[in-house]
Amino acid sequence: MTDLPKTFDPAEIEARWYPYWEEKGLFAPERPGAEPWTLVNPPPNVTGSLHIGHALDNTLQDILVRHARLKGKDARWVVGTDHAGIATQMVVERQLNAKGQKRTDFSRDEFIGKVWEWKEESGGEITRQLRRLGCSMDWANERFTMDEGFSKAVLKVFVELYRQNLLYRDKRLVNWDPGLGTAISDLEVETREVAGKFYRLRYPLEDGSGFIEVATTRPETMLADMAVAVHPDDERYKALIGKQVRLPITGRLIPIVADEHADPELGSGAVKITPGHDFNDFEVGKRAGIKPADMLNMLDAKARVIQCGNIPDDLIGLPANDPKADQDARRLVVARLKEGGFLVPHVDKDGVEHDAEPRTIQTPFGDRSGVVIEPWLTDQWYVDAATLAKPAIEAVTSGKTKIVPKSWEKTYFHWMENIQPWCVSRQLWWGHQIPAWYDDQGKVYVAETEAEAQAEAGEGATLRRDPDVLDTWFSSALWPFATLGWPDPQSTPFASSEVEKRLAGDEQGFSTSLETNGGGRQLGGRYPNDVLISGFDILFFWDARMMMQGLHFMKEVPFKTLYLHGLVRAADGAKMSKSKGNTVDPLGLIDKYGADALRFFMAAMESQGRDIKMDEKRIEGYRNFATKLWNAARFCQSNGIGASAHLEPPAATLAVNRWIVAEVVATVQALDIALAELRFDEAANTIYQFVWSRFCDWYLELIKPVLSTEKDTVRAEPVEALSSSPSDGEGKAALRQAQGERSEVDETRAVAGWVLDQILVMLHPFMPFITEELWSKMGQRDHELIVAKWPMADARAIDPDAAQEIDWLIRLVSEIRAARTELNVPPGARLPVYARDPSAQTAARLSQQGAVLARLARVDQAGGDAPSGGALQIVVDEATFVLPLGDVVDLEAERARLAKAIAAAEKERDSLAGRLNNPSFVEKAKPEAVEKARADHAEKAAEAERLGAALARLG
Repeated sequence: MTDLPKTFDPAEIEARWYPYWEEKGLFAPERPGAEPWTLVNPPPNVTGSLHIGHALDNTLQDILVRHARLKGKDARWVVGTDHAGIATQMVVERQLNAKGQKRTDFSRDEFIGKVWEWKEESGGEITRQLRRLGCSMDWANERFTMDEGFSKAVLKVFVELYRQNLLYRDKRLVNWDPGLGTAISDLEVETREVAGKFYRLRYPLEDGSGFIEVATTRPETMLADMAVAVHPDDERYKALIGKQVRLPITGRLIPIVADEHADPELGSGAVKITPGHDFNDFEVGKRAGIKPADMLNMLDAKARVIQCGNIPDDLIGLPANDPKADQDARRLVVARLKEGGFLVPHVDKDGVEHDAEPRTIQTPFGDRSGVVIEPWLTDQWYVDAATLAKPAIEAVTSGKTKIVPKSWEKTYFHWMENIQPWCVSRQLWWGHQIPAWYDDQGKVYVAETEAEAQAEAGEGATLRRDPDVLDTWFSSALWPFATLGWPDPQSTPFASSEVEKRLAGDEQGFSTSLETNGGGRQLGGRYPNDVLISGFDILFFWDARMMMQGLHFMKEVPFKTLYLHGLVRAADGAKMSKSKGNTVDPLGLIDKYGADALRFFMAAMESQGRDIKMDEKRIEGYRNFATKLWNAARFCQSNGIGASAHLEPPAATLAVNRWIVAEVVATVQALDIALAELRFDEAANTIYQFVWSRFCDWYLELIKPVLSTEKDTVRAEPVEALSSSPSDGEGKAALRQAQGERSEVDETRAVAGWVLDQILVMLHPFMPFITEELWSKMGQRDHELIVAKWPMADARAIDPDAAQEIDWLIRLVSEIRAARTELNVPPGARLPVYARDPSAQTAARLSQQGAVLARLARVDQAGGDAPSGGALQIVVDEATFVLPLGDVVDLEAERARLAKAIAAAEKERDSLAGRLNNPSFVEKAKPEAVEKARADHAEKAAEAERLGAALARLG
């Protein structure tokens, strides 16, 4: 046993233990023949740094993997990073720009070389920060989405999908970032509220008989309009369907088409259709028979106007909408529409005319470039997601993959059943370059290598490679199996030869085959993964796509359970964002409170998908929790309590020891259930309550009289002296008593040491650092805590009689303490206690627990009847306990004080009830104000009830 320092210092402990675990390979201990258990982390961007969402996501994962490891499984947490095409290219380009260089100053290969240099020098920040959090990942097998083995998997998947007609090139609308010059995913689009305008335009009918009115927030796009849509049942326009209008400015004729997209209740009921620059209009255009190849595109890659049909020359080359420019297309178009009489003025409330009505407009911006995103018609590579989604839908329907919380299933099904083609190409240099080559006639050859493409095209053909790269979500969709060595079985990591032999024997329905085996385990028993932890915000971008690709290529789901957690929000419930300045740095919290406290906060607050409100006070509270455990361990050391040598509980005769053993078993059972059901908050609160309340506040207090008997006996009469006079009858009796007390002390030390060990094991997944430190300091061990054995939930250890006896004692002490506090009894005052009408069982308990009751409640048992006069009265079960107050308390003054306090509490309670019963307040007040009023009302009601009970106790 090594003495613990007086002060708990998490920073020193964390800095020492993590490198030790990693260097000794304890995150992936050799466990031949053990059941494989696998978890893959959502790969963070290689450019990233730890944010509070990462802290939540990775804490939950670490709890599960540490728990599985303690349960004896061959648990591996697959770790890696994503190459983050856009983000990484931007980082390197900024570095070049700082030197007066730009990407195009270099060849593609030269630039990619510079990216790899950056990755080697600076790309490990996020992984270093994950170590600070205590993540027990298998760093020896760290993966990267651009490493050689993973790239091989990406190319194979692309080629196979193409050959199966599930991947193709098509002209469609994409989210186009003019700043970056590439298509981006929906996740990379940030919608902001922008002050804009709502314009109403008149389009003249071709025959000159009148106008049809349309409205838009983007008047410049009328240059590429291809139709006007009206609802087929709108009586105002039925006669116009099939006729044409002449576009102002360009003079082009466009048809009036019938489509249910037009809502008769909105505006004029007629809608301008620009299929090349609006996602809804694109679909309307297709329904109207306009082929994507024939749709007009009026913008170039920088969102500048290009010629697409009779556009005036002075508009060509202007930015579509840039108020900061000297001139832009929007201003010129509005001016010409107004000049030609095609702009319907907006009249404000004062009767003043304006060109347009002011509106707040939801506008898409690139989350990295910060520029307005354009729906842009362009040729891209697409995956037939609708076909791949069908097995993924069935997998959740059939229960092959369970989504937790189940409420997310509806969202999953809705999105998968309405899924659109998946655009997987990006106009970047950094990433997996698309394995497609074109000949001079534009014919495409898709192959894993240029040599294979050349062989297919013929020796004389000149080929050029597609310059685009793949969306990073395409490569990360392969994460659950490509990280495990697929498609090369020889590179499959994580499985010892013993495991391979066992799995090959199909003892548990497992198989190492890369082919389907009718639902068996593959890749060394690690596919499917056991669970995936993910934020709900990437359910579609990552989780669903892993389902599609895993089922298609492995013929089995990628994970058995998908757990979706919520977001970490600011203290006021607002979403965190850098622009709002309300983000929280998890590393700063670790510096201040320790990683264990932050981890415990995340677990305790994670309630199956509900968002978490940041609360630094709670984190501080969990730091205090760690300190309390530290001090409890120091108390144990000072009383000769150390490491236990056994997994099973020691034999116990004392009720308090039988009780705490049963409490441990009940806690293990509750923890096992909570973790199996992924109820992280329940699991955390279960172990918290046991450690804080049952062990520290009660058990250690209850055993102090037992532990003190040894010291008292030794001080009064050393055992050696007693044993020197064996003929002395009194000496023999004293010796027997001393030996009995020693036996009780030894038993208590053994039980207390065993309980503390069980606490350290149960708490380890949540607070790995402090538990490992205490484990190492409490005595000699033959293994570290991280690879210890999880406690056994053996119901045979539960003793109902002991539980009832100690529960009775705790209730009695608690009631006496509460009453003393309510009646202002001085803390040091000792009171006599009389038991009125006790049963035989209560009388026996009073005899057995007298010393503890005297110590904890500061009372002295008295015989006979209680004297008359003012007394504090407490009822526990059938007995009434009377504590005469004598001169300790001025009874009349105390009654007056309580009566006044009750009246004040009742007045506030009733006032709050009146507010809450007022519908106007509940409906109009801010939700947080209503919630506070409810909390205050409950507090005052409880206070009035508590004070009333105190007054009644005075008799």
